[in-house]
Amino acid sequence: MFKRLLGDRSKNAVSEKKNLSEEELLKQLDMGKLPVHVAIIMDGNGRWATRRGAPRSFGHRAGVNALHEIVKLSVELKLKYLTVYAFSTENWKRPREEVNILMSLLVEYLNKEIDELCANNVRIHPMGILSELPEKAREAADMAIRRSNNNTGLFFNVAINYGGRAELLRAVQEIGQKIMYGTLKVEDINEQVIAAHLYTVGQPDPDLLIRPAGDCRVSNFLLWQLAYTELWLTDTMWPDFGRKEFLQALLDFQLRERRFGGLLHN
Repeated sequence: MFKRLLGDRSKNAVSEKKNLSEEELLKQLDMGKLPVHVAIIMDGNGRWATRRGAPRSFGHRAGVNALHEIVKLSVELKLKYLTVYAFSTENWKRPREEVNILMSLLVEYLNKEIDELCANNVRIHPMGILSELPEKAREAADMAIRRSNNNTGLFFNVAINYGGRAELLRAVQEIGQKIMYGTLKVEDINEQVIAAHLYTVGQPDPDLLIRPAGDCRVSNFLLWQLAYTELWLTDTMWPDFGRKEFLQALLDFQLRERRFGGLLHN
């Protein structure tokens, strides 16, 4: 029931737009009401490939191509923040071969895209337990941080070996250390203190979370930050998620009434 209700909320708004061209969708978009921060769970790569009788690696590579287009469009729209879920702390449970492919694709993506990303003033922020990544993946992440550190355009968070619970555990440990060393008092702990110990420190919470591939869960992603984020669900698999789908999500977001637990005033 929950999934159906959430799905209907998006489908009702999108059904009238699905046959429109990209140009027509862009004309409808209110550039003054774009979300500041968009988060995406890039889901469905493996299923997309399996349905085509191809290996899962084929789907992951197609997913990288989809990411390229969404980042490019985010730059064109001058979005401020984009966060994508690339590899979770639970993804290590997958077969070793698939994990190796995912890590290789991460390295390939960062090395291949870094020049274009920097040319477009994109700042790359890999976030997660990076110390546990294979050496080549750590080196690629470090390179991306170093090369893009002074860029001032789209702030591009790439969640790698990331888990929402692990992020909160890390924050609690860091806050506990400050209490132990006397640099922070228990009574001074508030939401701002907690937020200052998250990977997204200094960033606004996501306004919009996009989840392709039909599932209806947050999958341990940005558990603190998603408190009042608008959800947009679609059955479209990530490799098929293109510019039109992204624009549809943004247009639907602009129809939402965001109350943050309160009431709208006339």
